[in-house]
Amino acid sequence: MTDTLSKEARSALMSKVRSSDTKPEWILRCGLHRLGLRYNLKNNRLPGKPDLVFPKYRTAVFIHGCFWHRHPGCKHATTPKSNREFWEDKFSKNVQRDARNVEALQAQGWKVVVVWECQLIRNTVETVEQVAQAIRGSLQAPSSSQYPRLDLDRKELLTVAEEKVRYRIDKLDK
Repeated sequence: MTDTLSKEARSALMSKVRSSDTKPEWILRCGLHRLGLRYNLKNNRLPGKPDLVFPKYRTAVFIHGCFWHRHPGCKHATTPKSNREFWEDKFSKNVQRDARNVEALQAQGWKVVVVWECQLIRNTVETVEQVAQAIRGSLQAPSSSQYPRLDLDRKELLTVAEEKVRYRIDKLDK
């Protein structure tokens, strides 16, 4: 199908792919917020425009889709059969850009955490807790009173994220 599409038509189709407020972003945002971590969204001044920024911890978080960002070894990182050359070039540029952004952030003294979509969906609670630990890891070990242990519920996080995404879509349709 994409073999017959012009470059402009392909570009128009790809522009429809959501780049923010995705379900994986909402899952992580809700989970980290419940664990007491507060963040900023999409800091345009930082390289790569991280999805979540934790200035207090000088940590930037990227939530990568396995397909677009080529998660190594993931079954979702497939390459479409049609127009293979286009897709391989596109994916290669994405991976190179991601590496440049991580390197630039680290050069500025930021810690970078990359969360893969499949990990977040498959092991929701564990992934959220690992990300929280990675963010807080730069400070001394927290006391139990400073960061109370909250039980995260996978089903609840997925439900909240689904509602947030549905709300955004409904709002755009009006």
